[in-house]
Amino acid sequence: MTAAEDRYDDLVRTFLERPNVFQDGKGFGSSALKVNGRIFAMLSSRGEFVVKLPRQRVAALVAGGDAVNYDAGKGRPMKEWVALPPGSALDWTSLAEEALAFVGTT
Repeated sequence: MTAAEDRYDDLVRTFLERPNVFQDGKGFGSSALKVNGRIFAMLSSRGEFVVKLPRQRVAALVAGGDAVNYDAGKGRPMKEWVALPPGSALDWTSLAEEALAFVGTT
């Protein structure tokens, strides 16, 4: 298991204790964290930590050089999704909290 996978597993254990948060499914997003059936955080096949955030927040993280726009392999970035490299020093838990709040209210 990679360091990113270990880090993500710790995050998953924390968030699965929350109401309406679960992890299931097959294919895209199979290991994703979901709230009310909607993905808010996941680990990509490349080991990137991926979260769904408001466009402005995504733009700020990208502009700061801390992340890149997430591309699900379709050749174009997804506007409300951001990917952090496996070794990112940013706090994954805080970003997942932001994503949970964003997805849980939209």
